[in-house]
Amino acid sequence: MTRCPSPHLVAAIAVLAALATALAGGPAAALAVAPAPTSSPSADDGFTWAVQPSGPDGPTGRSYFVHDAEPGQRIEDRVAITNLSDTPMTFAVYGADAFTTADGGFGLYPASRPATDVGSWTVFAERTYRVPAGERVIVPFQLTVPANASPGDHAGGVVASIAQVQPTGGGQRVNLDRRVAARIYLRVAGPVRPALQVEAMRIGYDNPLNPFGSGPVVVSYRLRNTGNTRLTGTGQVRVNAPFGIRLADTAPVAVPELLPGAAITVTEQINGVVPTGRLAVDVVVDPATPDRMLPTVTRTVTTWAMPWVWTAVLLAALGWLLVTRLRARRRRRSTAT
Repeated sequence: MTRCPSPHLVAAIAVLAALATALAGGPAAALAVAPAPTSSPSADDGFTWAVQPSGPDGPTGRSYFVHDAEPGQRIEDRVAITNLSDTPMTFAVYGADAFTTADGGFGLYPASRPATDVGSWTVFAERTYRVPAGERVIVPFQLTVPANASPGDHAGGVVASIAQVQPTGGGQRVNLDRRVAARIYLRVAGPVRPALQVEAMRIGYDNPLNPFGSGPVVVSYRLRNTGNTRLTGTGQVRVNAPFGIRLADTAPVAVPELLPGAAITVTEQINGVVPTGRLAVDVVVDPATPDRMLPTVTRTVTTWAMPWVWTAVLLAALGWLLVTRLRARRRRRSTAT
């Protein structure tokens, strides 16, 4: 065991705590892991701890566990669990599978859900580890890739958790599971097929009552990772009038990390769009893997944005002109007879 780092270094530790509540005996909620190392967790009772990739002598500065492996290969690695509190703590330590949350975050499934991917490939000698106050334990583990593992990216995490049953103000007992994790990114050798799809695209336009006004365009679409590598990138929405005239666009925004098979729904509103009859809305995404950019993906959907006030005025004018001509023709016929 070694002494923990000073409090001034705590802010650099790659950890995150998630508080998951359910009725006593119920499963804990999934853990959402921060996208970058920022700070150590805190709790009202003073429990704080850190989970970091490590070497034999302590943390190595790695933000995550990142490995490339062949099917059937066994990887040896270590994780450092640092007790930053003044109380000895016993942690349940295990591997968990990762998923992309609805808002694009990196999440880990709870212990109540059996792991089937990286989480099940990650094995520790013990289920629990006790760490004295202010000290650190280096825990070795093995990550064994099955011989039939699919090629491409697999993600998970090493979790150190403390579960407690606590009473609530309403007299109920709540299972509180505090978890801190370090991510695992594993790429299994084989054909790599990165692919991103834009689907379920919907647009709406709110026509202004003011004939000289403009209205908002609301665009909703789903980004789905249909390949076998994790993806990021940037996305933009462009609004065009007939003949390709650009009316408005959004600033490029970052696409959150999408694990293979994951999907997120994006909704954007573009204000100040004048009604021009027919609008063409483009969703343009420039996807990227961790090591290279990919070809741009574009999907276009059209909608009507009729200038109803001017259309009504035009129809009224045409109707008045038609009636005027018919009356004039009748007068000419009447005069002729």
